[in-house]
Amino acid sequence: MGIDVKDFRRALSQFPTGVTVITTMTPDKEPIGVTASSFNSVSIDPPLILWSIDKQSYSLESFEKNGHFAVNVLGSNQVEISNRFASRGKDKFGGVGYDNGLGDCPLFSGCAAQFECKTWATYEGGDHLILVGEVLRYRYDDVCSPLVFSRGSYAISAIHPEMPQSDVLRKDGSEMDFVGDYLLYLLREAYNVYSRALYPQLKKECGVNAEEWRVLASLSGQVSMPIKALASIVMQPENSLRETLDWMEEKGYVNSRDINAISLTEVGVKQAKILVDIAQRHEQNILSGLP
Repeated sequence: MGIDVKDFRRALSQFPTGVTVITTMTPDKEPIGVTASSFNSVSIDPPLILWSIDKQSYSLESFEKNGHFAVNVLGSNQVEISNRFASRGKDKFGGVGYDNGLGDCPLFSGCAAQFECKTWATYEGGDHLILVGEVLRYRYDDVCSPLVFSRGSYAISAIHPEMPQSDVLRKDGSEMDFVGDYLLYLLREAYNVYSRALYPQLKKECGVNAEEWRVLASLSGQVSMPIKALASIVMQPENSLRETLDWMEEKGYVNSRDINAISLTEVGVKQAKILVDIAQRHEQNILSGLP
């Protein structure tokens, strides 16, 4: 049976992943790199990992010929690097500092983890080639929060609010412990508690998911906005944002767009107003409980 490719991608995006930039060196000794979320572990003994690359990728030949590649697992503050290496520009390394690892593969500073590999095997994978690497060297920074990619947008990892925790307000009336009285912890807990009800409400009442909501809210009151600026606001790579906009164009929310800008249709303007009204009522409901 045939499947809707865009819908299939949206289904796959429900599985959160980390974000990596895989690097190697061309036969002409030019650095090359691609953003990939297909990275995964394979084996501990021997230490093997894998990732996959589009067969239409400009860099495919270099990864096949070098025999080595490096996996740079990006930190939460490296969104710009992810966007840079997800683009189709040729001068991706311009202004980006790096060191050379095994096989001269570029290694970036500030990453959550890095794995230097030699190619162990390659496998056919439909329109992608699967590369399995044997890890020869690795390092990690367990203070650096990893960058996360989920449902087409960048995210950060956080402790789930349902994880076991000590009582914040002690029943015996004694002073709260440090965590229970720590502002950053309390701010995150407040966000987790109050945001979880908004997105289901937007979906139920308007049939709009979180990615579409961010686009509509960002464009509300705007004549138009450059794609690059919108991508930054909604925290989506440009290619993922364009997929979201394709969906929204089919729904009649956004105008047929040129390569640089996006604007709302009349239907999109009306939908954005409804959504913003829902969000503002949600906000007022939260604030009404505060002295």
